[in-house]
Amino acid sequence: MIPAAWASLDGLPIGETSDAGLINRTLIAGEPPQFVVQRVSPIFAPSVHDDIEAVTAHLAACGMVTPRLVRTDTGSLYALDDDAGVWRVLTFVPGRTVHRLADPALAVEAGALVARFHDATDSLDWSYRHVRPGSHDTVRHMARLEAAFAEPGDAMGKDVAEQIVDAWRRFDGPLDLPLRHAHGDLKISNLRFDAAGRGVCLLDLDTLSLQSLDVELGDALRSWCNPVGEDSPETRFDPTLFAAAMQGYRSVRELGTAEAAGVVSGTERIALELASRFCRDVREDCYFGWNADRFPTRRAHNLFRAVGQLKLARSAREQRGEMERILRT
Repeated sequence: MIPAAWASLDGLPIGETSDAGLINRTLIAGEPPQFVVQRVSPIFAPSVHDDIEAVTAHLAACGMVTPRLVRTDTGSLYALDDDAGVWRVLTFVPGRTVHRLADPALAVEAGALVARFHDATDSLDWSYRHVRPGSHDTVRHMARLEAAFAEPGDAMGKDVAEQIVDAWRRFDGPLDLPLRHAHGDLKISNLRFDAAGRGVCLLDLDTLSLQSLDVELGDALRSWCNPVGEDSPETRFDPTLFAAAMQGYRSVRELGTAEAAGVVSGTERIALELASRFCRDVREDCYFGWNADRFPTRRAHNLFRAVGQLKLARSAREQRGEMERILRT
């Protein structure tokens, strides 16, 4: 039950949302919506709210639209329920959520929005309180995948795990670009657009951190340039969407030579990394949310996702030459 810690919620209707993510439980308060109410997954320590407050305050001071944490009646950034679960309330930003990006014009807007975020946070002086070591340590993720399937268990996912590890062994992109302030999870559904298709703001800020640009944009492009979405057997990398996204990004912020090279390989890297995480959960069966209407088990859904991300990584690798040509123009 939501703690009675916010007088601003009193009397407002509170219900489920069709745009809920895979990790936090998300509710909408008000009609029309005024607030987003979330029970935060225990994978995020309460200190994550210090990071969200610092970054969103900085973005707002720079003139960017952003959701803001609503403090409790006692001034806290979050509240605990009777089971020690963490709840928070954020301001609701009107707009629409996109789960698949198929329109190049929207890709241009997405790229420009992320570049504005990166441009704004260049001047941010903040040491993150909530640090998740190794969140994009791809080498470590691959080792964990191998270790998971070395344990006794059935054969479900084993062949896919071997293919993912083999594809990673052939990866030849950079792994040591400089760190910068990053959103950390730029899948297209974490970007907010208005009715005209203009980029408004970034959502789901639990993953704010220091990351290299190849990881940040690799994760974005992995999502944006797959026009069929993650839950499809026909995942593919679309260079037209890549060109549009990078046009938008570079209209705000230019890339250096090393960063451009990292962007090209980063999509393959992060698709393989996510494939490894989905595939590991086939064996561990404990992390990702899943669609019970489409799949009989979490394991089945995660195997489906792992195969899709592996296919996407292979497609991105095949398109490397075209991506390099686009960034040269």
